[in-house]
Amino acid sequence: MEGPDSRGSVATEGSPGAVATALAGERRAVRRGALVLVGIILVGANLRVAVTSLGALLDEVRTGLGLTGTMAGVVTMLPTIAFAGLGAITPWLVRRVAPARVLVVAMAVLAAGQVLRVATDSVLVFVLTSALALAGIAVANILLPLLVKQYFPHRTGLATGAYMMAMTTGMTVAAATAVPTAQAFGSWRAGLGVWAGLAAVAVLPWVPLARRARSVARQSTPTETATRVRVRPARTRLGWAMAVNFGTQSLSGYAIMGWLAQLYRDAGFPPATAGLLLAGVTALGVPVAFLMPTLAGRMRTLRPLVLSLAAASMLAYLGLALAPYDGALLWMALLALGQGAFPLVLTTIGLRARTAEGTVALSAFAQSTGYLIAALGPLLVGVLYGATGGWTVPVGFLISALAVQTGAGLVIARPRYIEDEG
Repeated sequence: MEGPDSRGSVATEGSPGAVATALAGERRAVRRGALVLVGIILVGANLRVAVTSLGALLDEVRTGLGLTGTMAGVVTMLPTIAFAGLGAITPWLVRRVAPARVLVVAMAVLAAGQVLRVATDSVLVFVLTSALALAGIAVANILLPLLVKQYFPHRTGLATGAYMMAMTTGMTVAAATAVPTAQAFGSWRAGLGVWAGLAAVAVLPWVPLARRARSVARQSTPTETATRVRVRPARTRLGWAMAVNFGTQSLSGYAIMGWLAQLYRDAGFPPATAGLLLAGVTALGVPVAFLMPTLAGRMRTLRPLVLSLAAASMLAYLGLALAPYDGALLWMALLALGQGAFPLVLTTIGLRARTAEGTVALSAFAQSTGYLIAALGPLLVGVLYGATGGWTVPVGFLISALAVQTGAGLVIARPRYIEDEG
């Protein structure tokens, strides 16, 4: 049977009109996918710049605001506390508002917080506005695995690798340019405030997507909303294994970022060289951050990756304890490889959930609980270093954390889904 001809209102299947309509739909889908990917990459680039730029300028900020040692400690611990506490509310937000719309607000809040904190001379206001900026990052931390799962279900590793590479690049550039920017403009405020522009740019791709998400939400029926099943990772073995793996890996990562330069200085390197060795860990981590999710997305079991990354970290720690000066470049490279466990666990969040609800619930639980664990890393390493006057015991502590991380990593390496467990 034939439908109406070209003069009718409906095109026959296979007719020029139907083909044109199909091609137009495909082009719209490609454009939307490209816009989402650009948006994800821009958000990824923002996830650490507010933290690393402040770390690079902490002495100048302390002098400028008159921060006490205690308040400086609060400021340095604020990121992990904010990521843990504020990230936990993201599933509640997503159940009520479309993720794209939440992300628009999160990036706007990040931009506003970065502007406001450099416009004050009050220590309290600086801390509160820094917390405001970090709230935007905390929500975005949880949302990105969900958005990757939602828009790129068959390219999870590639999309995760893209935003992880952007995040690593962003934190490296921010750390490297914050001081020169401040010096060029004659104030630490410029070195911190300039990054608000990057957050504002990250809003732009999500505005049309947020508008479209609102119209789609209006079309959803009460039945569709009611059929969504609440996922509770805290009641599952997989959820806790993911949180412990994320937490112990982040604990080591923050400890390395906070103390590696000091370890190299104690080994006999000049301060500038010690700083370059620390920057090298981050720089070498850029290709690792891109490749690791791609490899994970192609493997049925992640066991080989978990064990290989653990071996690299173990060799690096042993080298730092026994011969930190002679093998400095090798330990730097092995540390960068071992830190690939971070993009790996973020990729695993998407791989271990079938649904958007499962992804955001697992992401929120793993990251919120994990960052509470991670907050202990720099603190405990500093306490052990101060108590012993050397690095053998602190590095031994990091090796113990690595053992726990590896055990939890082997649990999440096997293919399984959070929805099946609770």
